[in-house]
Amino acid sequence: MESNVPEGGQGAHAQIIALRPNRFVIVAAVVSALGGLLFGFDTGVISGALLYIKPEFHLSATGQQAVVSALLLAAIAGALSGGPLSDGAGRRRTLTSAAILFVVGALVAATAQAFWWLIVGRILLGLAIGAASQVVPVYIAEISPPRFRGALVSLQQLMITVGILLSYLVDYAFSGFGGWRWMLGAGVVPGVALFVGMLFLPESPRWFLAEGRREEALSVLRRSRPVGTDVGAEADEIERVRKAEARYSYRDLLAPAVRPALLIGVGIAFFNQLSGVNAVIYYAPTIIHDAGFGSSASILATTGIGLVNTSVTIAALFLIDRVGRRPLLFTGMSIVLLALIGLGVAYLLPGGSSLSNYLLLGGLLVYIAAFAFSLGIAIWLLNSEIYPLEVRGKGAAAGAMTHWVFDFIIASTVLYLFNSITPTGTFWLYGAFVVVGIIFLWRRLPETKGRTLEEVSEDLAKRASVSQTPQEVVSSTIEGEEQESPERRG
Repeated sequence: MESNVPEGGQGAHAQIIALRPNRFVIVAAVVSALGGLLFGFDTGVISGALLYIKPEFHLSATGQQAVVSALLLAAIAGALSGGPLSDGAGRRRTLTSAAILFVVGALVAATAQAFWWLIVGRILLGLAIGAASQVVPVYIAEISPPRFRGALVSLQQLMITVGILLSYLVDYAFSGFGGWRWMLGAGVVPGVALFVGMLFLPESPRWFLAEGRREEALSVLRRSRPVGTDVGAEADEIERVRKAEARYSYRDLLAPAVRPALLIGVGIAFFNQLSGVNAVIYYAPTIIHDAGFGSSASILATTGIGLVNTSVTIAALFLIDRVGRRPLLFTGMSIVLLALIGLGVAYLLPGGSSLSNYLLLGGLLVYIAAFAFSLGIAIWLLNSEIYPLEVRGKGAAAGAMTHWVFDFIIASTVLYLFNSITPTGTFWLYGAFVVVGIIFLWRRLPETKGRTLEEVSEDLAKRASVSQTPQEVVSSTIEGEEQESPERRG
C-alpha cells in the first residue's frame, strides 16, 4: 500500500497536522467555493438592480419576473448538465468553464441595450450557477480528508450567503446614481478570481481514478491528506465505492429501502422553496420600496437582511452538531411561520404607517434568520446524510433538482400572486406550506446527529417495513445484476 509517511516515522508534528486540514486543502476548498459565492451574488444582485432596470426597460410585473426567473430556468439546465460534464471533462475543467460563463454572463447583462440582451446575460449566468451548484460540493468533498469533509463542504452554503450579502452591499454602493450596470458587472471580479484560482488546482483524486490515472490520484491524495495517511488504501476504497455506485441508476431511488429517504430529500427541498424564501431574497427591495421607502433606503434595509442571513448561517454551522437537526429545523420552521403571519398582518395595516413599516422590516429579518438556521442549512446537509452510500450522489442530485425547479416557480409567480391574491394572501399561502412541511417532516425525519450514515439509512428502511437494510438490498441487487445482461439495467 502507498503511504504518506516521511522518513523518521510519525511523530508529534504529524499528530498536530492531523488535527486540521493542511493549507493545500483549505486553499482548494476556498477557491472552488467561490462558485458558491457567485451563486449567491448573481441570484441576489438582481434584487436591487431591478429597481432601476424596471423603469429603463419599462418592465411590467411579468417582465420583472422574466429577468429573475430566466437565470433560474437556465440553472436547471446547468445543474442537469453539470454532473455529466464533470464526470467526462473533470471537476476542475467544468468549474473553469463555469467561471468563464460567470464572467461573460456578467458582462453581457451589464452592457444590455435591450430586454432580450439582458435575458441572454441572465441565461449565461444561470447555466454557470447550475453547473457550479452541482460540481463545487463534489470537488470539495473529493479533495477533502474524511475527518474535515463535513465542515469544508458546508463552506459552500456559507459562501452562498456571503455572496448574497455581498450583492446587497454592491447594490447599495451603486444605488446613489442608479448604477444597475455596475451592480451586475461587479460579478466579473469573483468570476475572474475563480478562473485564475482553478488554473492552479489539480483534478480530484476520484476523477483521476475513474480515468485510470492512479499515480496522479495518489499524488493529489498525498498533498491533501495528513502525514501518515495510507493513501493507497484510501485509493482502493474510492475505487470500490465508485464501482458500486456505477451499477445504479436513478430508478434505484424508488427501491423500497431507499424510498423513505427520497421522500425526505425531495420533500425538504420542496418546503425549502415553498416557504417563500426566494420571494424575500429576490424581491425584498421591491417589497420594501412599495411599502413607501426610497430606493437607496430599500436596498440598505435589504443589506441588513443579508447580514442577518450570513451571521445566523455561521452560528448554525457551530450548533448543528451540538443541538441536532430536528430541534433546529422545527424551531426555525415554527418561527418562519410566525414571521409569515406577521408579514401578512403588516399589509393589512394602513400603508406607510410606522407600525406597518416596523412590522414589515422586523418580519423580514426574523423570517430570514429563522430560515437560515433551519430549512436553509438542512436541505443540503440532510440530502448528504439520509441516503445509502451507493445512491447518495443520485439522491442529492434529486434534491438539488427539486430545489431549482421550485425556485424557478416561486421567482416567476411572486409578483403575480401579490397582484392577484394580495401580499397578505401570498405570505399566508407560504405559511400554509410551512404548516404542511412541519407535519410532513415531523412524522418522517429521523434525527441524524451523532449517528453513522449506515444507522440513518437502516432506520429509514425500517420505517418502510423493509426487512433488509439498504446495504443488504444493494448487495443482493449486485449479485442479481451479475447474472443479467449488461443492457437490462441501462
